[in-house]
Amino acid sequence: MKRPEIINFKKIGNPAEGYISIFQNGSDLPFEIKRCFWTYYTPQEIIRGHHAHHETEMILIAAAGKIIVQTEMPGGIKNEFILENPELGLFIPKLCWHTMQYSHNAVQLVLASTAYSEADYIRNYEDFNK
Repeated sequence: MKRPEIINFKKIGNPAEGYISIFQNGSDLPFEIKRCFWTYYTPQEIIRGHHAHHETEMILIAAAGKIIVQTEMPGGIKNEFILENPELGLFIPKLCWHTMQYSHNAVQLVLASTAYSEADYIRNYEDFNK
């Protein structure tokens, strides 16, 4: 079973001119992107997520600010990841319960392996543990 892990994106540039990070479907990612969305203006005291997916895999990127991601895999394996560098992404495999807490200025970019389907969500923690 796949586990959450950090992905390093290619970084081009220098401190004097700035940087660009790059990824391409098929060569730099563990899946083909079917959907992309972003979250922003989330108050710091709000914790989002609280779900897993039956099929969807995702990569979370802190395009700005800081995001604290808590993950739990079936069997109780828990991890915490801190995203605050836009050249890093966090791979979230299917069947991974996750929550995110954002700094006030955080912008989270999400790359997803599937189109949106409400049926793909596991929103009840007790159902996830089954």
